[in-house]
Amino acid sequence: MNTKKLTNDNFDREVLASQTPVVVDFWAAWCGPCRIVGPIVDDLSVEFADRALVGKLNIDENVEIANQYGIQAIPALLFFQNGAVVDRVVGVTAKAILSDKLNALLTSTNATSSQSA
Repeated sequence: MNTKKLTNDNFDREVLASQTPVVVDFWAAWCGPCRIVGPIVDDLSVEFADRALVGKLNIDENVEIANQYGIQAIPALLFFQNGAVVDRVVGVTAKAILSDKLNALLTSTNATSSQSA
C-alpha cells in the first residue's frame, strides 16, 4: 500500500507543493461508506504509485484542513493539481471512475509538461 497519511503538519508539503497530481480521501473511522472507499483508494495508490500521490486525511484528527476545503459529507475525494482543487467526488464511487479522473489529470499534466513521456 502506497497511500500517504496526510495531516495538518504535512498537507502543504505533500499536497499543495506536489509536482504531480494528488488525490486526497477525506474520511473518518466512524463513517461506513468511508470503509467501502478506503480499499479503492489503497488500490489507486498502488496503480498510480509512480505517477501521482494518493493520500488519506482523517477529518476528526485534522479538522482545520477539512474545514479549509469545505468538507461537509464524507467520503470526499479531492483531486489537486499544482496545489489547486481541480475535481471533487463525494460518496461511494467506483474505482473505474476515480481511475479515469486521475488518468485525465495525468494526461493534462503530460500535455502541458515540456518533458517527453
